[in-house]
Amino acid sequence: MNEPSDISVKILPDLAMTTAPAAPAEVPAHPLAAKFLNREISWLRFNHRVLSEAKNLANPLLERAKFLSISASNLEEFFMVRIAGLNDQIARGVDSLSEDGMTAQQQITPILKLVRKMMDDQQECWIDLLHGLEKENIKIVAAEELTAMEQKWVESYFLANIFPTLTPIAIDPAHPFPFLPNKSLTAIYTLEDDASQSRMTALILLPAKVPRFIRLSGNTARMIALEDVLDRFLPSFFPGYHAVESGFFQVLRDSELAIADEAEDLVQHYEKALKSRKRGSVIGLILNKSMPSELRKFVITSLRIANRNVFQITGMVGLTDLNELYQIDRHDLKFKPYVPRHPERVSDHNGDVFAAIQAKDMIVHHPYESFDVVMQFIRQAAADENVISIKQTLYRTSANSPVVKALIEAADSGKSVTAVVELRARFDEEANIKLARDLERAGVQVIYGIINLKTHAKICLVTRREAGGLRSYAHFGTGNYNPITSKFYTDLSLLTCDPDLCQDAAKLFNYLTGYAKPDQFKNIVMAPIDMRHRILDLIDTEVKNAEAGKPAAIWAKMNSLVDAEISDALYNASQKGVKIDLVVRGICCLKPGVEGMSQNIRVKSIVGRYLEHARIFCFANGGEMPHPGARVFMASADWMARNLDTRIEVMVELKNPTVQEQVLAQIMTANLLDDTQSWELLFDGSYRRVKPTGKLMGAQDYFMKYPSYSGRGTAEHNPRVAQAKKTKKYNPSTDRKPRKAKDPQAQLDKDKEKKG
Repeated sequence: MNEPSDISVKILPDLAMTTAPAAPAEVPAHPLAAKFLNREISWLRFNHRVLSEAKNLANPLLERAKFLSISASNLEEFFMVRIAGLNDQIARGVDSLSEDGMTAQQQITPILKLVRKMMDDQQECWIDLLHGLEKENIKIVAAEELTAMEQKWVESYFLANIFPTLTPIAIDPAHPFPFLPNKSLTAIYTLEDDASQSRMTALILLPAKVPRFIRLSGNTARMIALEDVLDRFLPSFFPGYHAVESGFFQVLRDSELAIADEAEDLVQHYEKALKSRKRGSVIGLILNKSMPSELRKFVITSLRIANRNVFQITGMVGLTDLNELYQIDRHDLKFKPYVPRHPERVSDHNGDVFAAIQAKDMIVHHPYESFDVVMQFIRQAAADENVISIKQTLYRTSANSPVVKALIEAADSGKSVTAVVELRARFDEEANIKLARDLERAGVQVIYGIINLKTHAKICLVTRREAGGLRSYAHFGTGNYNPITSKFYTDLSLLTCDPDLCQDAAKLFNYLTGYAKPDQFKNIVMAPIDMRHRILDLIDTEVKNAEAGKPAAIWAKMNSLVDAEISDALYNASQKGVKIDLVVRGICCLKPGVEGMSQNIRVKSIVGRYLEHARIFCFANGGEMPHPGARVFMASADWMARNLDTRIEVMVELKNPTVQEQVLAQIMTANLLDDTQSWELLFDGSYRRVKPTGKLMGAQDYFMKYPSYSGRGTAEHNPRVAQAKKTKKYNPSTDRKPRKAKDPQAQLDKDKEKKG
């Protein structure tokens, strides 16, 4: 195995702090607009960066189709949540202001304009991908392109697999316009009686669980879309009629849940609310541009939707279904498979995770290091007869979750098992109700947390009887207990038996289950109790260091930065000389690079093969970054009001030297050096790709190639460390470092030379 490549920051300042363009001279319409960017528009720009990966010729073809599908799915959710929220505010006459000082009514027009532009861009991208797929002998054919043999096969397939699942609906006074579920795809026809020439309107709703693309028989990858098959076999549904006009459309509905805080039975209340969600008001109608005007008017009137929320597109309706193309067995058109590493230290202890944790705290960097080590921790706890209790938070997990299975096995074996299940995990509410009931049936004590605070923290606490008495072990994560998403979300897991951290975890669980508000934590910070204040205090410390002439810097990585108070504190720090580098994947309402306000702030976004999800906050604490004295935290929370004020979140300070160095000097530094998947945020809210340095430093590629420090094995894997430890002069900040070149780009250059 390769030694981990060290990362030098000698080249960081030139890359990390770039000169931003000058701020505009005109005075914004509202004072808040001078300070903050619009949240919804910022999100749309993030989704455009996702779409850009679908256009990126450096990505394999089927991966590009997958990115296009993701951008379409993201946009659907944007409608169901954000557009729905704005529509609701407009309908109720709410005049509260957004971060940048606009009412919902003022926001909706520019937002929908960007949405229309994005839909057009998605369709252009799809046309390009179609040409590319055809060159690779992957073709989506129209009904008239079927060969005689294919026509017979399609007819047989249709009668056996499609015809029984579909329900044709004629619309007349006896059959009113039906309810169409959220995200449903529907074909609509004007039909004419062959004998009487009388006409009627009819619908055929595409079942959600029937494939959108039907793979034709034969060795080549030829497919036909389900809606084209419907058109071909329409007489099977309406004998004696033929289609005069036709169209195709998708309905998007409001998916927000209104839950009364005083609900006595939260589960029953959520079950009723979920049924209501399925019948939410229509907030988006997407239809093909070729639909005749009379049919279009009929659909709009029947659904009672405002014209501003109707979108006509030239191309494919329902691009989310392109994820089906990824199932095509063409590995040459996908990313090279990557097998996550299993931390060596666990193997050194013969798979005993508890023994590995006893040796030293361990950070596991997903997906580069396998999430299976976390699963192994939970499974081992469930099977170990010396384990007395397991406490676990569950926010999102997978279907047939192995975590839930392990907790059930633990309860079956007589262990005390407590699960804090969050019912309000958006779009996972129904799954969480089911898993909660499965757990309760097995004897697990299920708690639904605090009714007005969403439990978003990711913690597992295990208490075990050992020779010296009871010992606790804890897992703190930035991501969910989901083995599936852990394969493409970048997250951190901290595995520890540090008494202070484990005691803090116990206090947190007591708060969640018994409302026993902790008097004081030793090493974790919790929202909503004190996280906001601690972050502000840490920023203020950097300001004081800058004023005292000491080095002052903040490095932070998160999904979203929206909170106005935190942003104001960062603006103040920038004005006092604190150098601030932020890696914000998605929404960012802060304006960087504005002279006199944020000239020392740089914001970048990394969008690549994996979804950046880890939250890391680093503060220089009087030294040049990175250095051992810096304060480094990992967290479940973004810098958003909802995370800091209305959720149970946890921020953990990393004090173990090798763990701290891995996160600060390796993970954060590589993110700041990345110049292959990075976009720089400009003062006006637009993004531009970071200009490559020529050496092409890609953080995700780097982590796939080089092992982490924390999970490394015993000293024999590093002779220098072994010698240092023998002489008792081992210093983890110096002796642990490998002999290889410190500059990761120099290391990459060497790798290229070897290949050449």
